Amino acid sequence: MFNYYIPTRVLFGAGKLNELATIKLPGKKALIVTTNGKSVVRYGVLDRVIKLLKQNGVESVVFDKMLPNPVKSHVMEAAALLRKEGCDFVIGLGGGSAIDSAKSVALMAKNPGDYWDYVGGGTGLGKPVEKGVLPIVAITTTAGTGTEGDPWTVITNEETTEKIGFGTDETFPTLSIVDPELMVTVPPDLTAYQGFDAFCHSAEGYIAKDANPVSDLYALKSIELVARFLPRAVKDGKDMEARTMVALANTLAGFVESTSSCTSEHSMEHALSAYHPKLAHGAGLIMLLVPYFSFFVDKVPARMADMARVMGVNVDALPENERGAAFVHAIETLQAACGVDKLKMSDYGITRAEIPELAKNARSAMGGLFNVDPSPISDAAMIKILEAAYR
Repeated sequence: MFNYYIPTRVLFGAGKLNELATIKLPGKKALIVTTNGKSVVRYGVLDRVIKLLKQNGVESVVFDKMLPNPVKSHVMEAAALLRKEGCDFVIGLGGGSAIDSAKSVALMAKNPGDYWDYVGGGTGLGKPVEKGVLPIVAITTTAGTGTEGDPWTVITNEETTEKIGFGTDETFPTLSIVDPELMVTVPPDLTAYQGFDAFCHSAEGYIAKDANPVSDLYALKSIELVARFLPRAVKDGKDMEARTMVALANTLAGFVESTSSCTSEHSMEHALSAYHPKLAHGAGLIMLLVPYFSFFVDKVPARMADMARVMGVNVDALPENERGAAFVHAIETLQAACGVDKLKMSDYGITRAEIPELAKNARSAMGGLFNVDPSPISDAAMIKILEAAYR
């Protein structure tokens, strides 16, 4: 059994941004939501988007305060600006933080109260989104979260230190533009972090209880593409074949998110970056990957072997009892090839003493993802995973 609903029109490929000037858009005045990182300004992407919109008869207003780990207060501020300016749709321009924020702003543009009133999980009230959501256009300049192909948005409530994913059918983008030419300036470390985020979405989605024949197709192809092309994209950001294939892996990972689910690895990472917002989400996932998937080696060995196989491991030549572990070894090889095998939690200010509190936060804020793990993870087991990841 499975449910399939991905209503987003995706324009994929080098040069596709130019179609923004001619394609039918869902309104006449856009709020462009981007981050405070300024890369879209430095490389001329923001100006280019504004000009293309003008050619299409669309006005625009810019909100450029979103953080790499976006926070609720900025969502509320951007929604207020949107209403004041009379914008009728939202564009997320940048990486996952910008596009996720655009989804949340689009929701708050039409609904009263506080954003956390609608979030499910943690201290969120889980109220129904009764007044709908403004149309959303996603223009991604990175290959990481897959948010251009799913309805999910991840926002941190800085008042409660909760980082929670949330979404409805209406927070799928109406239109997503995935143009690998916009990604060539992403530096090597961020390229790696983002690529591993896509990898984790797909690997978690493949072992999740929600996995199904459709999500499996997307997941295995995404994992294969990351394994083959991410080291090349990290080594040479102008390698257009590598950039294109990693971008495709990312969009496919978004489709996995729409048809299967993340698992509790994401709950654990959200706790890390909720308490330490300077930690890039992908970097946190990289630190957790090996101990997290090691936990499942003997629980879903056939699934682990499948993932190792598409990463280029000759699994069938191994003894049957070693095939699951081959996936963990393939992860270690890929991390080393991308230069991210030495990341340390301590470099981001995380201490070993915090681990019990981080585990508690993971369970309370994003407990739902533990329900789709292929095998239960107790609090004690989660603490062991976090301790094994710590250095």
